[in-house]
Amino acid sequence: MVIRKALTVAGSDSGGGAGIQADLKTFAALGVHGMSVITSITAQNTYEVRAVHDIPLEVIKSQFEAVVDDIGVDAAKTGMLSNSRIIELVASLIRKYDVKVVVDPVMIAKSGALLLREDAVDTLIKELIPLATVVTPNKPEAERLSNTLIKDLSDAKVVAKKLVDGLGATAAVVKGGHMSEEESVDVMYYEGRFYEFRALRVRSKNTHGTGCSFSAAIAAEIAKGKPIPEAVRTAKEFITTAIAYGLPIGKGYGPVNPTAWQLLPAERYRVLQILEDAVKLVENRSSYLVNLIPESQSEIVMTLPKHYVRGVADVAGVPGKIVRVRDKVRATHPPKFGVDSKLSKVLIRLVGTYEGVSAAASIKYDELVDMVVKELGLKVEYVDLDVYLRQSAETLGSALRESAAPDILFYRGGWGREPLSVVLGSDALDVVGKMLRIGERYEAVVSK
Repeated sequence: MVIRKALTVAGSDSGGGAGIQADLKTFAALGVHGMSVITSITAQNTYEVRAVHDIPLEVIKSQFEAVVDDIGVDAAKTGMLSNSRIIELVASLIRKYDVKVVVDPVMIAKSGALLLREDAVDTLIKELIPLATVVTPNKPEAERLSNTLIKDLSDAKVVAKKLVDGLGATAAVVKGGHMSEEESVDVMYYEGRFYEFRALRVRSKNTHGTGCSFSAAIAAEIAKGKPIPEAVRTAKEFITTAIAYGLPIGKGYGPVNPTAWQLLPAERYRVLQILEDAVKLVENRSSYLVNLIPESQSEIVMTLPKHYVRGVADVAGVPGKIVRVRDKVRATHPPKFGVDSKLSKVLIRLVGTYEGVSAAASIKYDELVDMVVKELGLKVEYVDLDVYLRQSAETLGSALRESAAPDILFYRGGWGREPLSVVLGSDALDVVGKMLRIGERYEAVVSK
């Protein structure tokens, strides 16, 4: 087994959103072993940098050599190098050990705090950028390094070329996050060719650590042996996902979410496994449920965790529904994501309204179901599902009044609309458990 290893040489962010903390999360998410050389310690949160302490040069040097001498480094990245002496030291170590390095020329924190002293910019240009396998400035950083104003994509290309032909980097990526287009377009110049990496711009306040995670992702892919264009392309997809699912914490700019790259596929797999188990339980215990299937047949749906829910693409269910076949209940298809139905849309609203709700199933509604549910002590709400779907998030309280989630919604129907009961739960197995309790009690009452 080959274990790829990536090194971050950067500052520590006590708030966990940027710096080595973001880098190590990124390395782990992309499947490489992460190591660190801490250059500075910052007292930092989402809206300010309160203090900075630079690590003594001999300790920085010892960290670097300890890692390289024993473990080895397949690729490295640099982040916050706050003064000329630290830059000179790190550059000398990179030259000595011939390390492939992604240079993130960190100058200013998201909060606006200065992280690179002005007199150190020339040292960065002279000592470190010529060693860069890839250099990844944002718009303000690229303008400062090249002494060129960037107004549009063509200017970004001019600057990227300057960073390679003029300053000596092997490849330069000028990031488009600070530009105003609907798309975020990163421009790379490498081996005499321009590349454009495009993504729809994500409108989010949770962007703390964007540059750190992006450069760390490039380093991780280079550590895995990927060519530079492929490494940057993956990093672009990675950081777009991290921004899209950024974490709304703190009073300022919340951090991006590097773990979303791993968690989203894992959560999709988990949801489908739970749904498959729930459907098997429905089919194996169908004698208790056959009397609960409505004329429109039943649905069972489950979402990703609340933070990852954006629309019906994040809802899994059984296409074609769960149907009654004589005295049995059967699923017509295996579960999949992207089930677009009224119940899916209702569940999305419920997930946004209540903590702890991520699954729902439809069964029939009649007076006996109403009676049985209340006998079982389940919490009930009566709603008009059509009205509920039309309501804004601000007025949802008028449709579902209680602060705690109900176990079941009763919809009495209307002209041309079938009455339904919607069973809610923490996951699909929880929902089926409630359905079975209702079905067993319903059958006992009917058989008397």
